[in-house]
Amino acid sequence: MPDDQLIARYIELDPRHPWPGDARLRDSGVHVWALVGHWLYATDSDAVAVARDYDLPEEAVRAALAYYERHKAAVDARLDENAPVAVA
Repeated sequence: MPDDQLIARYIELDPRHPWPGDARLRDSGVHVWALVGHWLYATDSDAVAVARDYDLPEEAVRAALAYYERHKAAVDARLDENAPVAVA
């Protein structure tokens, strides 16, 4: 399925925080930034592994990754907001 169709099928803006950095999966409510963070930082993670780890359809994870490519700055900003704070 083309990226436009995947995004339209699986992704929605969170009605409580309707900006691209808080987009989420329509059916499960899992935020795109959470999936992308797992995909970026988990060892040997790919769309299949993320889908398995979150118990989601692989297509939904692919939609999140396609959305990320289109809204990278907003999703990266959200990831930065949720980064662990180093304690000295």
